[in-house]
Amino acid sequence: MIQVRELSKFYGKKAVVEKANVNIHRGKITSFIGPNGAGKSTLLSMVSRLLDADTGEVIVDNDNVKRMKSNEFSKRVSILKQSNFMNVKLTIRELVSFGRFPHSRGRLTAEDLRIVNQSMDYMDLMGMQHDYLDELSGGQRQRAFIAMVIAQDTDYILLDEPLNNLDMKHSVQIMKILRRLVDELGKTVVIVLHDINFASVYSDRIVALKDGHIVKDGTTDDIINSDVLKEIYDMDIPIKQMKNCRICVYFNS
Repeated sequence: MIQVRELSKFYGKKAVVEKANVNIHRGKITSFIGPNGAGKSTLLSMVSRLLDADTGEVIVDNDNVKRMKSNEFSKRVSILKQSNFMNVKLTIRELVSFGRFPHSRGRLTAEDLRIVNQSMDYMDLMGMQHDYLDELSGGQRQRAFIAMVIAQDTDYILLDEPLNNLDMKHSVQIMKILRRLVDELGKTVVIVLHDINFASVYSDRIVALKDGHIVKDGTTDDIINSDVLKEIYDMDIPIKQMKNCRICVYFNS
């Protein structure tokens, strides 16, 4: 479990995230949702140690992340940032192999290579593994970075808006892969999402932020209802039941 306790981040006197408290349950997909500027990405960045918190603490399986060595933390928690830029000439295979660095320190074993191949296969990249990143579309490059995170093989996978630049087919593919990582391999996934229907269909739990505060935290069924969504987004959002999924009809509200 990841425990977030009284976590805050200020820029000047403005609180971007203020006194956030939440438990991230193991073996679940937890989605962070909320309007633009709600603090979703900032909260995820503090949990992942990309950003220092001004107050509070993050506990990963009873260990305070501030006291963990970087290599040990990287074996337990992986993070994909919202924007990724590497000013070096790399192939997809080389990028995905970087995911094994906390384990191999650059000397890939047969097991490392197996995991790299498996990760590329998950993301449907094997046929283009030797293509260079700067030759790829935005969506292809995003899939390569996600494959790198999968190759890191951590218990906790944190993803900040990973569906950016992806078409519908690949967005669904990635969400299905994340679902498999949780259901089949016992991973714990935390994901920042803008599309509440992806959160509704694929999440186990949802954490909703607004104006830097966590306003709702519960199961998907708890959060995906019209009254709760109106509190979060300040708009009427009808819910339609389709098979076992609740679909938010926000485009006609």
